[in-house]
Amino acid sequence: MNNTTPSPEILRRLASDMTFIAWYYIITGVLICFSIVGAIVGIPQLISGMRLKDSADELARYAYEPNPQLLEQALTLQQKFFFIQKILVIVVIAFSILYFFFFFAFIGAGIFTN
Repeated sequence: MNNTTPSPEILRRLASDMTFIAWYYIITGVLICFSIVGAIVGIPQLISGMRLKDSADELARYAYEPNPQLLEQALTLQQKFFFIQKILVIVVIAFSILYFFFFFAFIGAGIFTN
């Protein structure tokens, strides 16, 4: 085995950890979807969890059958997971900024005072 190829054991452990995290994202995505507003975040979280699980499956297959196409598919799916998570982080940051802006604007206007 050359120095640029990770060991199959490391790939299997990584795939196992990715599967665990994927199920966390899938379950929390489903739970968040129980509210209408939560579905805005829950559906992308559910989809990204499914992408991560698919990526983990491809990576586990690659550990047993070192086919470069399996690795490329695993990395492509993992990139989709991170892209969706990046969008969610941007949305959460934007909503947080808006929340604090309106919160302090209402306090400044005296709406929350007696």
